[in-house]
Amino acid sequence: MNNPIFEYYQAIKDGTVTVGKWIRIWYEMIVHGIEDGTYIYNAKEANRTIRFIETFAHHHEGPKAPGLIKLELWQKAFEAVIFGIYDHDGHRQFREVVLIVGRKNGKTLIAGSNAEKMLYFDGEYGARIYFCAPKLDQSRLCYDAMYQMIKKEPELDVLTKRRRTDLYVESTNSTAMPLAFSARKSDGLNPSMVVNDEIGAWHGEPGLKQYEVEKSALGARTQPMILNISTAGYENESTYDEIIKRCTAVLNGKSRERRLAPFLYMIDDVEKWNDIGELQKSNPNLGVSITVDYLLEEIAVAEQSLSKKTEFITKYCNIKQNSSCAWLTNQDISKCFGNHFTLEDFRETYALVGLDLSQTTDLTAAIVLIERDGIVYFFTHFWLPEAKLQDAIIRDGVQYDKYIEAGYLTLSGENLIDYHDAFAWITRLQTEYEILPQYVGYDRYSANYLIQDIENWGFHTESVFQGFNLTGVMDDCEGMIKDGKLQCGDDNDLMKIHMLGAAQMIESNTSAHPRKKLVKLDKYSHIDGVAALLDALCMRRVHWDDCGDRLMNITEESEV
Repeated sequence: MNNPIFEYYQAIKDGTVTVGKWIRIWYEMIVHGIEDGTYIYNAKEANRTIRFIETFAHHHEGPKAPGLIKLELWQKAFEAVIFGIYDHDGHRQFREVVLIVGRKNGKTLIAGSNAEKMLYFDGEYGARIYFCAPKLDQSRLCYDAMYQMIKKEPELDVLTKRRRTDLYVESTNSTAMPLAFSARKSDGLNPSMVVNDEIGAWHGEPGLKQYEVEKSALGARTQPMILNISTAGYENESTYDEIIKRCTAVLNGKSRERRLAPFLYMIDDVEKWNDIGELQKSNPNLGVSITVDYLLEEIAVAEQSLSKKTEFITKYCNIKQNSSCAWLTNQDISKCFGNHFTLEDFRETYALVGLDLSQTTDLTAAIVLIERDGIVYFFTHFWLPEAKLQDAIIRDGVQYDKYIEAGYLTLSGENLIDYHDAFAWITRLQTEYEILPQYVGYDRYSANYLIQDIENWGFHTESVFQGFNLTGVMDDCEGMIKDGKLQCGDDNDLMKIHMLGAAQMIESNTSAHPRKKLVKLDKYSHIDGVAALLDALCMRRVHWDDCGDRLMNITEESEV
């Protein structure tokens, strides 16, 4: 009897196919369950599903479009499990299916072709297929992919009417539609199938509520299915976390659940994240939809950047990472220091200023940024309330009194920082050194009177929101640091501490260029100096067209 499950399991056992521990355990459970009678294998239904997909489901994009899908062995085994394993009541065994697989391994094709099968070929009148995501435009991605598959197949296209909100098959009164999060609206659904694409990006409470509503809505059908297809995610205490906990409990034999089918394609050893042999475990379609050369290129990029490494481990290795990761390595940060300069060396130049004044009771930072001969130099100063000094030394484990002596930190005010001290530092740039700031970038929580004083002095000011909008600025900053083009004019060790404490939160989405924002590496870190640096660099990025010629500070000598 042709059984893709047995064939795949045999390939796993003899080493023809490389998989991780979770996949090996899962297929051992399935094979043993078939052999001991726990499960009933319906070869007819399994093979019908495989034939349907290979006969009616088309590639909707890429070099293989619009050709028919040709399933790989691991995909055939997957289909055979979810459509061919039956319970003793004559119904499909599994109602929740979880497929965690690396990026570019055909997740959308799998989701679309399975939804297509459930819409046309599952034998149920009045089928209701939903594609769910936090936002409607996200849920439409997989929905539109399925529609493009249908359009490529005349026999299915003629049966289907595309309406404003759904696809309608009149002959069976069946529909398929995209759905955005709404636990209240979803409560009345009667789904035969729900496709949840990229649950790794579902945010905490809203995602959990949506998923619970989906599960509770399955009861009215005899063999419904929730199909979760995703890479690993970044969100903590999320839908992904809860589902993975349940999946691993099933695989470890610590759960009584019998309707959950976990397919967790993950690497086993995170230390081997850049080893192609290990990566086969999380990328079962390696050599088909994703090439070795492509992964090697991605590895080369990831090896040069902590943030890219985090993204690679999450999306290609399927090892969930905390969304916050160290941004800059000590080696990179050291490139910013070592060459001693003073503000006196930059007399009569144009500059930019960045201010971070988010906490009146804590550290405040200001940075002046001056460019010359293609190198961007920056000088940093900090302020701290006098009454907070000893508490800050104990709390942070930083000898702030030493930085006061070195001239990098000034005690300001008693319990609250007196922002007139920061104002005096900025204006001194002009009065003492004839350094003229073109723009002063400040965080939006700054004291209004300080900004008013700066504007009354004659400087242009502009607020900067420290969020995902600074992705480009962070990329600029990282690139300049790595290239040695961002230099701290003085050997400010306090600034080093702030740079080492900086992390970046990577937005949980499937974009090839995910957005990021500055965060603390941990709750004890201080990043005020880095925030001020990004404020100044933001001014550089935004206003280069109108004042870049001045900011370059080209002298007659440099022109020669």
